[in-house]
Amino acid sequence: MRKACEILGVVPMTLRRWEKAGKIQATRTPSGQRRYARSEILRLLGENQPKGVRAAIYARVSSAKQAGEGNLERQKQRLERYAREKGYEIKAVIAEQGSGLNEKRKGIDRIFKMVREGKIDLVVVEFKDRLARFGCNYIEKYLNAFGVRVEVVNGAEPKSLQEELVADMLAILSSFSAKLYGHRSKEFRKKVREAMKDIEAAEKAE
Repeated sequence: MRKACEILGVVPMTLRRWEKAGKIQATRTPSGQRRYARSEILRLLGENQPKGVRAAIYARVSSAKQAGEGNLERQKQRLERYAREKGYEIKAVIAEQGSGLNEKRKGIDRIFKMVREGKIDLVVVEFKDRLARFGCNYIEKYLNAFGVRVEVVNGAEPKSLQEELVADMLAILSSFSAKLYGHRSKEFRKKVREAMKDIEAAEKAE
């Protein structure tokens, strides 16, 4: 089954669902493992991949400045073009401004709702951290549990987006410092200023 999933670009749950629906035939080994004939895989490749794949596009930037400069719109357009070229059926285009550390993003909530309702097979993102700055592997596992996979168009995040990481790290620092010292204390403001100077110095040294 693993090899068939790799060739077809789906997760095991999707393959089992297709088998149950009669879209693909499987044989069983004496130990109960599924085996798929080469002819069945080739047939599905011709009939179902990528045609018929229902995709949701998810684009995100962290700041209002990035959105104002058109980064969000351009990201969305690149993803739409990519999905069309792959032949995916675009079911939703979700673009939002918000920190990758924010757990209460409406766009992500909408993705989860569509996944639970069985409306999409795929989520297309430009970079993996568009889903979340930390913990995106958990999000991916959650989607996989419903037979939905994540397709990342590009690999590592470019240096042009490193300022987002700085902003997110400062948000973490501010949150912890506020809890330790209080929002209005001199110690709190001092800690944040020192951290910002250290980060700026590190960026100039690269």
